[in-house]
Amino acid sequence: MGQTEKPKHRLIEGAPALIVIDIQGKLFADDPDQPIPTMPDFDKRMAKSQTVITKARKKNIPVIFIQEVHRDDLVDFGRELDGVEDIHCLEGNPNTAICADEIDFRSTDYLIKKRRYSAFFGTDFEILLKGLKVDALLLCGGLTDVCVHYTFVDGHQSDYYCRVIEDCVAGSSEAAHEGALCAMEYLQTGARCSLEDTLAAMNGYKPN
Repeated sequence: MGQTEKPKHRLIEGAPALIVIDIQGKLFADDPDQPIPTMPDFDKRMAKSQTVITKARKKNIPVIFIQEVHRDDLVDFGRELDGVEDIHCLEGNPNTAICADEIDFRSTDYLIKKRRYSAFFGTDFEILLKGLKVDALLLCGGLTDVCVHYTFVDGHQSDYYCRVIEDCVAGSSEAAHEGALCAMEYLQTGARCSLEDTLAAMNGYKPN
């Protein structure tokens, strides 16, 4: 059976929201004892997110910050510590906070706290998206192969148009980063987009 012809979608389809995933504290600083491995230039890639956050604000595109948080007694980690990652993002650790200065997080911004990798899992994220009448998710942050990927997949399965700004995400390794980007592109053709193209698409966006 031949493949059916598929419609080509724009970078921004319908009403978008910018989803800023887990850009937190000094958790990913250049520290040999950090609990999560990261690819080179991780912090520089995270810092680039401020450019797209600023553009989203100017174009009245909702910005939703996602923050991974775990209770100090570790009761909600579940299977998360069975792999490579060590204990991280505890409520009592100041490094769990969003990088407010670096990416212009404001107290009035939308904030979703999560206990698992996906922003959809066990949170009110989708209630917020429905309230904002969002059709498309523009993703930045980390890790590309974990929280970004899992949020993308749940967004895809919930029928949102999903885009990942590849200049503004970073993974646990370069190989894992690239593999996750390929996996997301497999689900939605055009999912991978550059910061430059995203800013151009935002520039042309006009809310209904």
